[in-house]
Amino acid sequence: MDFSQYSGFLLFLSIFTMGFWLMIFLLTFVIPYWIVGYLREEWKYKKKEKAVIEE
Repeated sequence: MDFSQYSGFLLFLSIFTMGFWLMIFLLTFVIPYWIVGYLREEWKYKKKEKAVIEE
């Protein structure tokens, strides 16, 4: 039993765990950042549109 027997499994395991942590990072930081940014922009445009209508 040497390292070459486990190299494929270790490669799969490392790629799988990298994908897992990347998915966790995206779900906890990037996606909420996009959602908050989108909502801020929409609020800004609605506020600007409302100001133009009132004039």
